[in-house]
Amino acid sequence: MDIVHLQLALTSLVEWANEWQLAISIEKCFVLNIGKQVPTPHLHLDNCILLVVPLIRDLGVLVSSNLCPSAHVNDMIAKAHKRAYMIHRAYVTLILFVHTLFMSGLWWNIIELFARLIP
Repeated sequence: MDIVHLQLALTSLVEWANEWQLAISIEKCFVLNIGKQVPTPHLHLDNCILLVVPLIRDLGVLVSSNLCPSAHVNDMIAKAHKRAYMIHRAYVTLILFVHTLFMSGLWWNIIELFARLIP
């Protein structure tokens, strides 16, 4: 797309948003060049220069300038490892609690308490 037309479209977007009293989160707006990395002139949105980034998250999906899925896959794997560690930690904590309960003899007191509550 021609840079001039793209800048005109961004300017029209800002004018439309101002006319309808809608705020644009400029701090969340970036430029992602897909394909060959050609130096492009700076694009502006409401007199603010948009940053050019090599990688961006859009709707939870990491998109890179070369459209390679490895960044997104690595991110998902890292999140899965974190969740698996949290589940493991909760399980180990539960096992230690049950072990301590049985070894301390408190389990017999709990069983007697429930036996009185249940007719």
